[in-house]
Amino acid sequence: MNATRASRHTKPDQTALVPLLDELVRRFGDRVATSEAVRLQHGHSLTWVANQPPDMVVYPRTTEEVSEIVRLCLRHDVPVIPFGTGTSLEGHINAPYGGVCVDLSLMKRIVSVHEEDLDCVVEAGVTRKELNEHLRDKGLFFPIDPGADASIGGMVATRASGTNAVRYGTMRDAVLSLTVVLPDGEVIRTASRAKKSSAGYDLTRLFVGSEGTLGIVTEITLRLHGIPEAISAGICPFPNVKSACDAVIMTIQSGIPVARIELLDELQVKAVNLYSKLSLPESPLLLLEFHGSASGVQEQAERFGDIAAEFGGGPFEWATKPEERTRLWQARHDAYWAARGLRPGAQSVATDVCVPISRLAECVDETKRDIAASGLIAPIVGHVGDGNFHVQPLVNTDDPAEVEACEAFVDRLVRRALAMEGTCTGEHGVGQKKMKYLQVEHGAGALALMRALKQAVDPHNILNPGKIVAF
Repeated sequence: MNATRASRHTKPDQTALVPLLDELVRRFGDRVATSEAVRLQHGHSLTWVANQPPDMVVYPRTTEEVSEIVRLCLRHDVPVIPFGTGTSLEGHINAPYGGVCVDLSLMKRIVSVHEEDLDCVVEAGVTRKELNEHLRDKGLFFPIDPGADASIGGMVATRASGTNAVRYGTMRDAVLSLTVVLPDGEVIRTASRAKKSSAGYDLTRLFVGSEGTLGIVTEITLRLHGIPEAISAGICPFPNVKSACDAVIMTIQSGIPVARIELLDELQVKAVNLYSKLSLPESPLLLLEFHGSASGVQEQAERFGDIAAEFGGGPFEWATKPEERTRLWQARHDAYWAARGLRPGAQSVATDVCVPISRLAECVDETKRDIAASGLIAPIVGHVGDGNFHVQPLVNTDDPAEVEACEAFVDRLVRRALAMEGTCTGEHGVGQKKMKYLQVEHGAGALALMRALKQAVDPHNILNPGKIVAF
């Protein structure tokens, strides 16, 4: 296989796809789809990157079938793009060079739950809500909550986190072991179920966040947690975004074990009220949740209330009933769709950065002023307990000047975060849109090492080409 073909500068020759399609249909029958509607569905994530559909979509049911698909694609020199639920935001699942999309949605088995060890083994197509439904009666839960009902495999691929990360960590912390199909079709397991190990390279974390460029994750061993004895939630308005962020910083530095602490700016609160039929105060708002014993969560809430008052926030209002908490957090999870309602017909450009918690207030405040100066409609929402926030400009993509203004704003946002020793993405991932910032963030040497790893593991550039690093 020569270097030109492996570089993936062009799509596969359509005549070369015919024998591959014949072999896939012969093996998988009606689990192979080539209709335009299905291909378009699998060639576009929630981003303004143009739709780049695969040439065909295959739905495997087992790890062995994924391995077989990859081997066939390698033999025919055709790219392979893994697909979970399609909720990613930076162009991870687009197929810029065509190829075969491997949709893992039929791999739904919850293989085992080890209650005494607080872990479980699931296939990649299981979604986080499906897993928690299964775990509820056992008194356990899986805490990583990115908002969307993403698949566990997709969450591994993007190193997802979300609203609970401030207390429970990210997918990097939740994954114990993986079963992975490599680019040559070989199947490996990266670790055991042991809670720690010093045996060799940490292959598990090599694949967590690799966005399908090094292997296709088919089975995951996850850490679980006991459902807390008591859960309390509340809302607290603030006079401005800076004071809200300062209160977050003080809360974290004070060691209050808050489970969730989310920021909505005044524009996002307005959008949520309209979309979710709520009546939240339309000023910068913190949504919080505390986990623990009944007395513990009350003490945590009272301590936060005192901190909020120091920064001009309040009143801190409790949502004590489970149905009230559920409605409040569902509204937070619907923030993306709520924001789109502020400008019907506009394209959403959701992006995120993350900075050290001590720089959060400064970064968000400067970003607010930048939005105002740019004339953009761009609500802010964030998992601010760990310094991660999202901005969602709403853009008329038919207006070149507006597109240019948005792209310039996103560039300034990222470079602002990097200048504050932050990262170009806290949880969305690199995909296609953030590739250009990796050298600025990591340096030429680190990026060269990433490229060397990709070339070593996937020398023919079969897996998800055109993402994270380019040959």
